Amino acid sequence: MRLVFECVECGSHYLPPEAMAYPDGPASPIWCTGCQTAKRAAGVREDPLLARIALAAARAASARTAAEEPPAARTDVRPSRPPVSRRARSGPGVLRGKLA
Repeated sequence: MRLVFECVECGSHYLPPEAMAYPDGPASPIWCTGCQTAKRAAGVREDPLLARIALAAARAASARTAAEEPPAARTDVRPSRPPVSRRARSGPGVLRGKLA
């Protein structure tokens, strides 16, 4: 399951690669791609404590979401054998026909 993060700088939600690595370096659990590029150009490094907290929060949220999923609904199953009595086959339409 993929983890969704919220950028600390701009507040946008982003979906980094599953390996948490871009071709030019590691993905940040704190900043989106745009903010990470700007911070790297400015020489600002991410706080390792914030990165661990962001990863733990994303994993907890995905586990909570997976636990809340409803079980798969059963498909419509027809009876394997015909009804035993004639009465089970008769419906309300048949009774109305006989009463009239």
